[in-house]
Amino acid sequence: MRAVVQRVDGAEVVVAGETVGEITGEGLCVLVGVTHDDTPDKADRLARKLWGLRILEDERSCSDTGAPLLVVSQFTLYGDARKGRRPTWQAAAPGPVAEPLVEEVCARLRALGARVETGRFGAKMEVSLTNDGPFTVLLEV
Repeated sequence: MRAVVQRVDGAEVVVAGETVGEITGEGLCVLVGVTHDDTPDKADRLARKLWGLRILEDERSCSDTGAPLLVVSQFTLYGDARKGRRPTWQAAAPGPVAEPLVEEVCARLRALGARVETGRFGAKMEVSLTNDGPFTVLLEV
């Protein structure tokens, strides 16, 4: 699994004019990509990493502050544009594999005590955020 994690001061996901997920104030916006060999165990490891990642103000984590997370599925994180000008998506897991694993990341975060908002899997989403810092990291588990 791969995640792009941004420290934010508010973020939202809009689908067809409707806000489907939103966090206000300090938190994390997490774009999650799934590949073919990912497992529920990897989803658990990613959730634990996100919950304890010390990138908020004063090197604190969501577990320290109770800051919310906005988790958005993004298959394009496994795009490969090394050859030519058109990316391939062969490394991205198909929806029936990816969707349950993204949901598992969210479920594991909630089990840890996190407040989690989400996008809508497979939808055309408009993601808006205020990147605080800017601060962005890439995680792989």
